[in-house]
Amino acid sequence: MKSQLLSLLTLTCAIMAVPTVRADDLDITVQHNHLQFGQAPIPIALSGFTGTGLEVLKFDLTVQGFSFVTPDKAAYLVHGSDAGDVSGTVAIAGGKQVILSRSYNGASIRREAHAFADEVVQAITGKPGIAETRGGVAKIAFKAQYPGGAGEIYMADFDGFGAQEVTSDRAIVAKPAWQTGRLALYYTSYARGNPDIFYHSLTTGQRRVVAGYSGLNTSAATSPDGSQLAMVLSRAGSPNIWVSNFDGKGLRRLTTGLEDSSPCWSPDGQWICFATKDHARRRLAKIPAGGGPIEYISTAGTPNPTEPDWSPDGKWIAYTSQGSEFDICVAAVDGSIRPQDLVAGQNPSWAGNSRTLVFNRGPEGRQTLSVLDVFTKQYKDCHRVAGSCSQPAWAK
Repeated sequence: MKSQLLSLLTLTCAIMAVPTVRADDLDITVQHNHLQFGQAPIPIALSGFTGTGLEVLKFDLTVQGFSFVTPDKAAYLVHGSDAGDVSGTVAIAGGKQVILSRSYNGASIRREAHAFADEVVQAITGKPGIAETRGGVAKIAFKAQYPGGAGEIYMADFDGFGAQEVTSDRAIVAKPAWQTGRLALYYTSYARGNPDIFYHSLTTGQRRVVAGYSGLNTSAATSPDGSQLAMVLSRAGSPNIWVSNFDGKGLRRLTTGLEDSSPCWSPDGQWICFATKDHARRRLAKIPAGGGPIEYISTAGTPNPTEPDWSPDGKWIAYTSQGSEFDICVAAVDGSIRPQDLVAGQNPSWAGNSRTLVFNRGPEGRQTLSVLDVFTKQYKDCHRVAGSCSQPAWAK
């Protein structure tokens, strides 16, 4: 397993992007959208691609706010080829001005198509795409559970391809979370007979216990700079939010409620958002990372909020609402708009663009991972690892 992870994570692809036309040399208007919930996707016509390249482009662009239409109804024309390698252009419909021309080589068709999708997003919206990172294609971690099994932690590309098993504990595992800026995970495992939090390096395969106190140790979340760890411990009786250094040392208790869960950090590292019970009602709250009074976050109209995740731009908190079913919801941190109920699902986790979420949906025992564009409500199911997949976490 260690060698498989190393080969996946250290792969270097010689992708070359060769511009023939620069967008800023042309008299065009880049579509910097004012994001609104429920907005219409950007219509584009896609031609020339087949097979894997077409599949990747449709996935990546759908979950970033694009739809696919005939050329006469398109705002942009995306044309290219994935025969051998990927190449493509983007032109403004009608005027036919080319705003992007790229070609790629030295990597798989899937990798090259991800790279082109990111370039399309950047050229049309002025915002970076979600697929490409310095280490390759953006990663997610998640739990996969086969019928009758306890489940294991996996990692994969954000669309579900290239899945690799991280743990082989043959024990209950839960709540994977990435250490910020590193190829390393925190997760809860019953490997020692107790729900303990482990730190696991994906480059070396080494792991260690960072919280193994009597009772519950779970829901680890690293601070934006990677130096601190928030988690849920019941070592003082009830499950509360605690904070430590990234290695588990320097432990201190933040909350004293009867039932606190699911901590996440604000992008500036100043606050920790979490779910708590207040007079038998589940609510979202935030507390200064250094300790202090809690403040409640409005989730009006979306009952029983839990599993919050704070967007990288600091504006939004995505969470699960439990009414007649589980729903993915988003609330504005400043309360400026009412909370939005988006689609059925659980366990949302933000991509770096602050508009795309990965989550799990479906009936218990047969869950699948999906990727959602928050503002158009479009989503695509990820390539499936056999079994039930849940609790996804987007690499930070």
